[in-house]
Amino acid sequence: MSFTLAELAQATGAQLHGDPGLVLDGVGTLSGAGPQQISFLSNSHYRHQLGETRAGAVILSADDVAACPVACLIARNPHLAYAKVAALYEPRPARRQGVHPRACVDPAAEVHASAWIGPLAVIEAGAQIGAGADIGPGCVVGERSSIGEDTRLVANVTVMHDCVIGRRVLVQPGAVIGADGFGFANDAGAWVKIAQLGRVVIGDDVEIGANTAVDRGALEDTVIEDGVKLDNLIQIAHNVHIGAHSAMAGCVGIAGSSTVGRYCTLGGGVGLAGHLSLGDNVHVTGMSLVTKSLPEPGVYSSGLAVEPSRIWNRISARLRRLDELFRRLSALEKRLGAAPDKT
Repeated sequence: MSFTLAELAQATGAQLHGDPGLVLDGVGTLSGAGPQQISFLSNSHYRHQLGETRAGAVILSADDVAACPVACLIARNPHLAYAKVAALYEPRPARRQGVHPRACVDPAAEVHASAWIGPLAVIEAGAQIGAGADIGPGCVVGERSSIGEDTRLVANVTVMHDCVIGRRVLVQPGAVIGADGFGFANDAGAWVKIAQLGRVVIGDDVEIGANTAVDRGALEDTVIEDGVKLDNLIQIAHNVHIGAHSAMAGCVGIAGSSTVGRYCTLGGGVGLAGHLSLGDNVHVTGMSLVTKSLPEPGVYSSGLAVEPSRIWNRISARLRRLDELFRRLSALEKRLGAAPDKT
């Protein structure tokens, strides 16, 4: 799969600097790319590698053109331009349609003629599979669930009953959509299961990572709006509502009935307690614990950064003394406040 530099410039809307007929057959890093590959520079941390790159061309900003020893594409947003270029080189599975002989499709299911049902996939009664959808090997689509046009379930994806998945959605292997939410009532120490009667409703152009779980609602639906991107190993609990075009990195956990606004980002390992609300354009850095609603846009952080063990042991010892030091300081302030003013 090869493209000329001119073709890549047209695909990205970037300004071309160099030989438009240069043929490039792949992408690579600044330090690892060869003469037939294109690389990119979007992070100043790697700027020192630009002068010695062996890449055939580099995607970069106008500020870095003078330091580039090879042809380049000048883009306002080099990272976005790289994403468009990389998509051109991505190997894509051949378009398939029909039902594999080893798939199991209930007669009461509706499968569009242009869809593909892979080996060992199970499509249950009342399910609807849209035009161009690709249901990979080992996937299960439960009763009355619908899969939108051009949506792909890669492999071993489970979509439970009555769920709705929109168009052009990509669900990576092992994801589970619509399992029961974690709901129990306590009866004198014993746990009684609460029926989970809602659905999962997923919009268009959503991506869900490998082994991510999205639980069905208890009464109302769990909702993931258009354009949301979820990484691997994320837990979305029952009745959570995620606004359009938000993105979450791996190992995020969102407890039940919380709402995440539009255009939010949650870094890896973020935990969000239940029944909270994040406004639009809220960005939470990795490993933060959110225990209160954050209605205002902005960047939020919590937690302590890693330190060498000898320093952390010292910090930990001082943290344990904070309460004692606070009491002593309060007592001292009271005594000073009660003392006569001799000025």
